[in-house]
Amino acid sequence: MTVAEDSPLRVSREDSTYLFCSEDCRRKFTEDPSRYIEKPATPPAKAGHKRGGEGRGISWRDYIPLLVIIALTLSAATAKQAHYSPGWDWMSWMHDFMGFFLVVFSMFKFFDMEGFADGFQMYDLLARQARSYAYLYPFLEFGLGLGYLAHFQPVVIYSATVIIMTFGSLGVFNALRKGLDLKCACMGTVLRVPLSTVALVEDLGMATMAAVMLVLVLAS
Repeated sequence: MTVAEDSPLRVSREDSTYLFCSEDCRRKFTEDPSRYIEKPATPPAKAGHKRGGEGRGISWRDYIPLLVIIALTLSAATAKQAHYSPGWDWMSWMHDFMGFFLVVFSMFKFFDMEGFADGFQMYDLLARQARSYAYLYPFLEFGLGLGYLAHFQPVVIYSATVIIMTFGSLGVFNALRKGLDLKCACMGTVLRVPLSTVALVEDLGMATMAAVMLVLVLAS
């Protein structure tokens, strides 16, 4: 990945200075520097590729895993709504979509909690300060998903979603602004998706949907 040149997290070794994205990464390096500095040099990037964002030669194929998950959750929510409801209920459909989406995404994170935490710490503002939040996040996501599916305490679930997703989008925005070349931790280490404006739209989209449901419930 690319680390900002003004990063205060650095280690000097044999006339070279190494920069780090988090304190945890610096700790791992200092414990066994040879594990990292003796790796073969990374080949130079292809001409025309830029750092971060959509200019890194990202193809739409990189987002196939994300598109598949969105399509499946949309289909599942639609099928459930069509079967159980006498008429179409948009509020119920949004509950099902949000529930399926969050449960599936948390599942990928549970497969490799350590790997997810490593990736999440690279850009999430709170996880960079407290690694414990990176371990807690999949459980929060899973709990919200179950809350939507069970229609449990809607106001609490909507409010928590708005706060968590909006705050998460700040970390994504900050990483994109700095041009950091990262993988999105949204699907853990099982599926590799670039961190880009798509991840930002995903977080803000979830927060917006929750905000709409919150307004509708409070207004009713």
